[in-house]
Amino acid sequence: MLRRLTFLPLLALSLPALAQPATEGPNRTFQGRDLFGLQWASDPQISPDGSQIAYVRRSHDIMTDRARSTIWLVDARTGAQSPLVAGSGAHMSPRWSPDGKRLAYVSTAEGGAPQLYVRWMATGQTARITGLPDSPGALSWSPDGTRIAYLMRVPGEAPKLGSAPSNKPEGAEWAKPLEVITSVQYRTDEGGYGKPGFDHIFLVSADGGAPRQLTFGQIDDGGPLSWAPDGKTLYFSANHRKDWEREPMDSEVYALNVDSGALTALTDRRGPDASPVVSPDGRHIAWIGFEDKRLGYQNATLSVMDADGRNARVVTGNLDRTVDQARWNGNAALIIQYDDHGMTRLARVGLDGRITQLTGDLAGGGIDRPYTGGDFSVSHDGAVAYTSGSAQRPADLSVWRGGARRLTWLSDDVLGSKALASVRKITAKAADGREVEAWLTTPAGAAPGGKYPLILEIHGGPFAAYGPHFSTDDQLYASAGYAVLSVNPRGSTSYGEEFANLIHHKYPGDDYGDLMAAVDAAIATGTIDQDNLFVTGGSGGGVLTAWIVGKTDRFKAAATQKPVIDWASFALTADNPAFFSRYWFGSYPWEDYQSFWARSPLSLVGNVKTPTLVVVGSEDYRTPVSEAEQYYAALQLRSVPTALVKIPGAAHGTIAARPSQSAAKASAILAWFERYRNKGGAAGQQ
Repeated sequence: MLRRLTFLPLLALSLPALAQPATEGPNRTFQGRDLFGLQWASDPQISPDGSQIAYVRRSHDIMTDRARSTIWLVDARTGAQSPLVAGSGAHMSPRWSPDGKRLAYVSTAEGGAPQLYVRWMATGQTARITGLPDSPGALSWSPDGTRIAYLMRVPGEAPKLGSAPSNKPEGAEWAKPLEVITSVQYRTDEGGYGKPGFDHIFLVSADGGAPRQLTFGQIDDGGPLSWAPDGKTLYFSANHRKDWEREPMDSEVYALNVDSGALTALTDRRGPDASPVVSPDGRHIAWIGFEDKRLGYQNATLSVMDADGRNARVVTGNLDRTVDQARWNGNAALIIQYDDHGMTRLARVGLDGRITQLTGDLAGGGIDRPYTGGDFSVSHDGAVAYTSGSAQRPADLSVWRGGARRLTWLSDDVLGSKALASVRKITAKAADGREVEAWLTTPAGAAPGGKYPLILEIHGGPFAAYGPHFSTDDQLYASAGYAVLSVNPRGSTSYGEEFANLIHHKYPGDDYGDLMAAVDAAIATGTIDQDNLFVTGGSGGGVLTAWIVGKTDRFKAAATQKPVIDWASFALTADNPAFFSRYWFGSYPWEDYQSFWARSPLSLVGNVKTPTLVVVGSEDYRTPVSEAEQYYAALQLRSVPTALVKIPGAAHGTIAARPSQSAAKASAILAWFERYRNKGGAAGQQ
């Protein structure tokens, strides 16, 4: 059981720069309290005629300490914008009707479960279309605009074993009934322990009325949902294998007859086939997936087939990048989104595979760290609405129409007066000669010849990528006088399948050398105090942080966030046990335990001398809390300076979701580093 005393030293060491009271005057550097002023764009939906864009505007509510979502409308040519749905509650998933005269969306405006609403744009009148027990998702208008299809969870019966005694007296307060679990994946990160039931497709009149369930069974149906032009068929993806729980990576694209409910599988390869979208003329279906070879990483390619499933062919086979999203641009081409060298790009790809680049400044909504990402949509006339950003700004709204044009400046009020850290690209040479890209963030207002303590900040995934994107963590670290190094070591995405799979069945491994080479390259710039090196990272970055301190003593202190410490225990307690062992190891722990142990940071804990902070969300089901706790216990038993920080109510994916916790986490990490910083070394300039 954790003692409260464990946390007292960290609280006492909070940095003044990150804990200034609101009554103080303005500060030119980025502060923890500034998180509450940030706003960013997501889910941009351009109207069919390309004249307007509805998008979800995200901001932080200082009274509830949570992100808030509203829907705004922007003129695609002038940039003039106005709130569309911005009252109490959360508002999301705007979707235009085919004629552009109505907008469907999901909202909690009336309290309770999120419901489906439709707004008539000419009059501003809004009607609640559903009264559902759970949230509708994957909204899709029928081509004639009379119906809306959506996904919703259908509750099931919980399994039972035995029963409690039957002699409960009236008014007695007995314990809750036993919970019986029989599913392979019985909990999910952010979702927690699942309630019995499955996601299925429903259809409701766009004017309201009783929904009709279209799909059934003991499997989950997946979005997005795409209509055939005649309104008779819906396309979606699902895994209908009898052993789907143990083979979660084998979904197919299905055609659903809306009237009869008949299902037809259109794909049959082993692997995930998903995200079907129908061409405007209904002749072709594009989808994203791959032939599963049980590799750690596999490029998801864009394929096209006839509407009946014939003549399937890969369109982006020469791209060597994963296609994240695809939307039709007429009947002979699609707009695709993919990551390349740490940047998220849009390109036009013809059915012959020819690719034309459009823009490369997309930005996503994960603003705590500089991950790639973004959203886009396409109008009938080929205009593209997308989320754009930079190292100094979170996602805004832009439009591409023969060229890119930014439409919003959402966070300029809070960031325009700030002297933000600058970000520049550097490269390093790995031991085998491979080039490794990294981005070095340095504090604003650098004095000539100044040197900074360095934080090596490692991304998770491990199949993910950092780039020159806005990051609250990096800006907070820089405001405290630290330089931050964000590296894409081997295993990172956006460099091709071969580069990502250099860690296949050997992670962590040679990526350690890439990280050390990048640190050396940063020092070689002449701006880094090599006597004050620190390391942190989350998830896969937490794994590598714990691995690094087991390999070297060159870092003054470390902070491993939501790590995996013992791969064997992780493989059987993480939220997707059917995946990790088979794809990242090729065997189960009881079949080849030594392979799991040899790659576990716990195997190196006997070497650790570096003071190491351990950070985890209290409801993390991806890298469970037990992983962090066992590392903390091992360090304590070895008398290595350590502390355990738990973030109440936070899951793996929401560890930075609440702004106060995001700022406090960064403050705790900085406080830990300050404790072990060599104050006699070269001083960073602020």
